[in-house]
Amino acid sequence: MWLVVSIEKTKELMIGPVLKDPPQSVSLSGTPVERVTAFKLLRVHVASNLKWSLHVDVITSKAAKRLHFLKQLKRSGPGRDDLLCFYGTVICPVLDYTPAPSGTQVSLCRADEGTGVAMKTATTRCH
Repeated sequence: MWLVVSIEKTKELMIGPVLKDPPQSVSLSGTPVERVTAFKLLRVHVASNLKWSLHVDVITSKAAKRLHFLKQLKRSGPGRDDLLCFYGTVICPVLDYTPAPSGTQVSLCRADEGTGVAMKTATTRCH
């Protein structure tokens, strides 16, 4: 069995001192591989400088957008359980890197008041 490589999805990320004097571009089957300064791998944004700032910016932006919808939902007057359900299925997975579970059980996360770290604390049932 041969490994099939998708040239369109293959990227080259250079890290370290090689950035000062980059070598010739890599090619597969005569097609040059795209050289990038950052890419997403397993839901983590990796930058050529190996700093977390890009990843943190992407995650905080995504969470902020979803929090906006939670605020809009709260204005419409749903119950506490409905708000928790929305938080647990839409916002929490962004913060703790796990997809919303299938079925009706939803794990919730909250920021610990002392440390600000997101923690799973409770389980609720969505209607």
